[in-house]
Amino acid sequence: MILVLRALGVGDLAASVPALRALRSGFPDRTLALAAPTWLTPLIDLAGGVDRVLPTDGLAAPAWRVEPPEVAVNLHGRGPESHRLLRTTGPAKLWAFTSPDAGHSDGPGWDEEEHEVRRWCRLLGHYGLRADPSDLSLAVPSVEVPGNRTVIHPGAKSPARRWPVERFAAVARKLATAGHRVVVTGTEPDLAADVARRSGTQVLDTTLAELAGVVAHARLVVSGDTGIAHLATAYGTPSVVLFGPVPPSRWGPPAGRPYHRPIWHGTRAGRGDSPGPHVHPALLAIGVDEVIHEAGEAERHAAAAQ
Repeated sequence: MILVLRALGVGDLAASVPALRALRSGFPDRTLALAAPTWLTPLIDLAGGVDRVLPTDGLAAPAWRVEPPEVAVNLHGRGPESHRLLRTTGPAKLWAFTSPDAGHSDGPGWDEEEHEVRRWCRLLGHYGLRADPSDLSLAVPSVEVPGNRTVIHPGAKSPARRWPVERFAAVARKLATAGHRVVVTGTEPDLAADVARRSGTQVLDTTLAELAGVVAHARLVVSGDTGIAHLATAYGTPSVVLFGPVPPSRWGPPAGRPYHRPIWHGTRAGRGDSPGPHVHPALLAIGVDEVIHEAGEAERHAAAAQ
């Protein structure tokens, strides 16, 4: 068995798809088990190749027990906690970034500035498996969803990455006036409802599989730096992604896809989610008209690529 740890969220899972596919190709006859939150299972199924999901909530001690894996792969972080969690399974080998605190010196060094997708591809490359960082696509779920919608997604896990609702609402109004059929989505229902109320649009309540289907068939996605932006990348849906504390060079869509439009007005020094309830200044520097302009650019490039 090959055991992989990635007990995080939607965007984190989407960013690990190339690495997961490389592991599937490298160990075609082994059971590939992924330690991840069970609510991500619909998305894991769309990525394909995973044989078993082991319910794992962050780095808390898991409730499951497995036979010692042939290889335990840390796609979760740099350690030491994640290394130690995998070591409790008794793996024959641990593939992970070097971590003196965890007593692991076999892996490559961690690069804080590295893009999240390339980070895990480089890790596997160190151990002899080639992963293609452009292999980000997901299968389209077989669900009934409205098509050709423009999706406004105002939420994000950290308050520092939440652009103000009044600006999202202004974008929604302008796009609706321009002929877009706008819907609002989000895992923070109060935020979504507020944007919909201010803009005269509607909230689209979805399951994770349905959200993936909506994005796959959408006209455009406008969001902050959060999971839905990675779904837009996976489906090649034109997108505008608003970045605040973390630059697109670390979490943004791949270069060379001009129909994905990241906006960032930060500096190299302004990295990482800041604590507290305040929106990051780099995000506040993004204006409504700038987002509308980039939305037009995303659609123009998408049309040119067809």
